[in-house]
Amino acid sequence: MRRDHGVPGPGTTAELVVTDPTRLGEALAVLREELAAIDAACSRFRSDSEISRLHEAAGRQVRVGPLLAEALGVALRAARLTDGLVDPTVGTAVCALGYDCDFAFVAGDRNADDLGGADDRDTATDPAPGWHRVLFDPAQRLVVLPRGVHLDLGATAKALAADRAARRIHGTVGCGVLVNLGGDLRAAGPAPDGGWQIALGDDHTEAVARPDTTVALHRDGALATSGTVRRRWRHRGRTVHHIVDPRTGDVAAARWRTVTVAAKSTVDANTASTAAIVLGADAPGWLERRHLPARLVGVDGDVVTTPGWPAERQAA
Repeated sequence: MRRDHGVPGPGTTAELVVTDPTRLGEALAVLREELAAIDAACSRFRSDSEISRLHEAAGRQVRVGPLLAEALGVALRAARLTDGLVDPTVGTAVCALGYDCDFAFVAGDRNADDLGGADDRDTATDPAPGWHRVLFDPAQRLVVLPRGVHLDLGATAKALAADRAARRIHGTVGCGVLVNLGGDLRAAGPAPDGGWQIALGDDHTEAVARPDTTVALHRDGALATSGTVRRRWRHRGRTVHHIVDPRTGDVAAARWRTVTVAAKSTVDANTASTAAIVLGADAPGWLERRHLPARLVGVDGDVVTTPGWPAERQAA
């Protein structure tokens, strides 16, 4: 197998692994194209992105390009399936928490390395406007974004990029492929003997060196991890993170450090893992009712798994 680390991605880094070493260069070119396309369509940090132009045209009907239409459809589907627990209209709330530019600049000297929750300072927040306010005709790719509503496609767009890239790379090079975009993983094609060995930890950038546990991911499977540990910073006197509860417009309450979900697509896995962080204590039951295998790690280190979670190989 051959892998490539550190490919620039949409607000994160990417890892690409292929089972045929001779096809890595070709596979990498496809991955770069997919990441560039999703960034140009969906990045709220770029003034020239298509979603930024959609924000500028708020209140008017706009025909969007095929990729933004796909990403918006994915985000609205996630909102519908989770009853609004994952909602793309949290853009204003996310910015109000200080996440108003690329995370490398948000963190800086505001980075919060502690695992404690927010302090008791009074910080007024407003619920997200609600995904149902976005008028979208997917067949015609027509969107009306109400004035004052700002979209953050965030995690669902990254998960979509993983799904698209893995499928396209496998279709192009023919061998087995694993794409990892900041903890959103998608396998396509034949897996190595024993499956793709996935190291899990609080920080996906350090999990391989210091895994909490390892699971196997097989052909055409997906895993996604959402967490409140890695993307944290100080804002107005308290520690905040990047997962917003649309019901309050504030950061999700601290019950889980990380939630990892296995599903048929990275989009579905990421949607469920993000919803679980927002749900807090109710997450295990919510996941079990939807027959989604998951591993939830509490802020105190307790681990809960739901039925179907694959057998783990504990770290030495």
